[in-house]
Amino acid sequence: MATPEDEFDAATARAAQRLAHTPKAVSARYDRRIGRIVIELSSGLGVSFRPHDAQGLEHARPQELATIEISPSGLGLHIPALDVDLYLPALLEGLLGSRAWMAAAMGKAGGRRSSEAKAAAARANGRLGGRPKAVRDPSAA
Repeated sequence: MATPEDEFDAATARAAQRLAHTPKAVSARYDRRIGRIVIELSSGLGVSFRPHDAQGLEHARPQELATIEISPSGLGLHIPALDVDLYLPALLEGLLGSRAWMAAAMGKAGGRRSSEAKAAAARANGRLGGRPKAVRDPSAA
């Protein structure tokens, strides 16, 4: 029967093995010419994304992105001017923020989308007099 220490040692070994095969950031910079943060990985691949697509960087100015630090593990990026931290494995999965932030960003993008169904619904609502006015319940006061 394995002791808790044996289980801990086995888990530590598995984590070290996985970490050894995980790409790490070796350099990160903001490229003003293309308007993207560019990350070079230990695997030889490069990844880039628009700052306004990442949580905490939506309103970042180029001068605020001039310094990007890489954590000692190579798995984190820190933008000191904005006190923003990004986790590289999440970036590689296409997750540029928390679940709530990503859902809000997708909702905002979807709300701006136009479709024939949305246009037809808006026309039908307009024929009915538009959005109903909010009615306050006087007894609720």
